[in-house]
Amino acid sequence: MSPSQTVTAGERLWSAVDHERPLQIAGAVNAMSALIAEQAGFRALYLSGSGVASASHGLPDLGVTTLHDVLEDARRITSATELPLLVDADTGWGDSRMIGRATRELIRSGAAGLHLEDQIAEKRCGHRPGKRLVSAIEMQDRLKAALDSRTDDRFAIMARTDAVDVEGVDAAIDRAARYVETGAEMIFAEAVASLDDYKRFTAAFGVPVLANITEFGKTPLFTVEQLSSAGVRLVLYPLTAFRAMNAAARNAYETLRRDGTQAELIAAMQTREELYDVLDYHAQEPD
Repeated sequence: MSPSQTVTAGERLWSAVDHERPLQIAGAVNAMSALIAEQAGFRALYLSGSGVASASHGLPDLGVTTLHDVLEDARRITSATELPLLVDADTGWGDSRMIGRATRELIRSGAAGLHLEDQIAEKRCGHRPGKRLVSAIEMQDRLKAALDSRTDDRFAIMARTDAVDVEGVDAAIDRAARYVETGAEMIFAEAVASLDDYKRFTAAFGVPVLANITEFGKTPLFTVEQLSSAGVRLVLYPLTAFRAMNAAARNAYETLRRDGTQAELIAAMQTREELYDVLDYHAQEPD
């Protein structure tokens, strides 16, 4: 295949959205978890800003990580798998010039798309109280900066609105409609609490709507079937595996410290051969 015929990461994401309805997107905090998600059959991956902060830097999700931090994790994932990667770009890391740079750099990293949100720069987790929003006009400017800076027009630009929890569902839908008018190609409706509200979002405009099914938040753990019936086109599980990994690691450390042996843990571990299978180790091992 010639360079001009190469399928871009953005095209792979759009193809996945077309072929799986709704598209399940697995959160991956590193290359290994990305490979395991691929082996499990997922067609798309997600890099969470919260995941970058907590998994890679031991920091809370309060807008303290940088574009460089996100790019580093994104490159590690896209180097390991061709599954399309949607990246959390938070509020864009700065003004329109910085958002433009972030868009170009994420495309170069191999990412398939990004989402920008309408919180102020000093953001909070989307399921925490006390969120504050920028004006719809300022958010539209963020989106324009990303759209105008794309070097691949199939790189997806998604708009996330946190207005449901701050201004109410009607205002959130109004905001999302303005973001779509600006050119946003997908909508991420954060902290939606009912299927009826998802139906209102999906009926309001003709672009795919994403449901963020994160644990311990304000959105119930709706099933794929329920969300499909509400017209949702993308279902995101941003940190499910990461939380399970952390709980398993804590149990392993506590057991080792208490018992002085890992014998009790063996049955729950990934075996050496299972690891080698994920990595295709034997095919690459020198003779």
